[in-house]
Amino acid sequence: MNSDDYILISVDDHVIEPPDMFEGRVPRKFLDRAPFVRRDEAGHDCWIYEGKVLPNFGLNAVAGRPKEEYGMEPNSFNDMRVGTFDVHERVKDMSANGVLAGLNFPTFARFAGQTFLANADKYPDQALAMVQAYNDWHVEGWAGQYPDRFVACGITPLWDPELQAQEVRRLAELDCHAVTFSANPYKLGLPSLHNAAWDPFWAACEEVGTVVCMHLGSSSSAPMTAPDAPYSVQITGTAITLFDTASDLIWSDIFKKFPNLRISLSEGGIGWIPYFLERVDYTYRQHGAWTGADFGDRMPSDVFRSNIITCFIDDHFGIANLETMNTDMVTWECDYPHSDSTWPRSPEQLALHFDGVPDDVIEGVTHGNVLRLYSFDPFKVRPRERSTVAALRAEVAGRDVSTVSHERHRGPKITTYGGIVSTGYRSESEEAKEVARYNERQAAARASR
Repeated sequence: MNSDDYILISVDDHVIEPPDMFEGRVPRKFLDRAPFVRRDEAGHDCWIYEGKVLPNFGLNAVAGRPKEEYGMEPNSFNDMRVGTFDVHERVKDMSANGVLAGLNFPTFARFAGQTFLANADKYPDQALAMVQAYNDWHVEGWAGQYPDRFVACGITPLWDPELQAQEVRRLAELDCHAVTFSANPYKLGLPSLHNAAWDPFWAACEEVGTVVCMHLGSSSSAPMTAPDAPYSVQITGTAITLFDTASDLIWSDIFKKFPNLRISLSEGGIGWIPYFLERVDYTYRQHGAWTGADFGDRMPSDVFRSNIITCFIDDHFGIANLETMNTDMVTWECDYPHSDSTWPRSPEQLALHFDGVPDDVIEGVTHGNVLRLYSFDPFKVRPRERSTVAALRAEVAGRDVSTVSHERHRGPKITTYGGIVSTGYRSESEEAKEVARYNERQAAARASR
């Protein structure tokens, strides 16, 4: 299969949330508590929530930058490619890369929505309102703008499994069949994956066919071996952290109770899976008698193959060993706009993996599996013939995807109101509405004090 004929859907991309995402979505009584972006004296744009200055963007938004400049920059919207935070420009960047659709994980809210967990013990109603406001923005203001281009993915109120279940069902009614969850909730001060406390959440996801996405880093911990280890150590080890998550899932009772539940190990790679499957089966045969593990007439590897979705960016060893996996559960990821991303040459780099791979497997890995597993049908909006790499690139012919140094970068016009940031990537009339919304929010905050 020629790479121009691929239909590509990425199950792991990321959105840099625009500063106005909460406008019009937060209940009036919580307006003065809504997160906002402020520019500091150094020119950095930082989210402010409950008095805390949340981490900068760093490696999360380096698409279009020279690799030599990767690091903790960029720190402001001025320094980013506009497609990182503007949905209309994002789809153009996707088309330039030949990518039909993508599932976008949060940045400000963190991979599993940990940002709102931190405040839930003191202000549970407010935290829930922010979770729902985030989801409403994501489903309507981001993915809903282009239903053929985004696989909607929500966050949940991690502090309450019953509320999680309610939000999963609410999102499913909005045609959102993916949610993020922590790869190790125990490290967040929550029950572990072996605890039955999560059963209402798992049950709701199984009931409505929602995929649970466990992204690496969603336990708010990094795989550092020592404080003085070079950063390359952490980058090398990130994907393998999901080896532990896979172990937790396989040896838990989750899939015994909820056999039709699907969990995705997001940005975890697939090269380690052949050994993992070999190891869990050996562990069961060798130690099952005294550990009490019981899979009936199945093996642990069977459970993995039937219930766990995997994905890869660049993984030649994994693709060469697909025969050890269930290819119906393997997917692809672009990781735009992170530093690991293959944008804007993803089809060409992906094609290097597929020498000798049957066309039906290629079609499944590149898009077919996502359509089935995530209840996603872009072809209700866009014909298949307009969804290929070649067709999408033709739609944005001439789009500039060249690498631009920080010193020469010219981002969008940025405006501030009393230090509050607006991306300003809109018309004058829209700017006037932004000013009005800002003034209204400030007046409401004053009135509530």
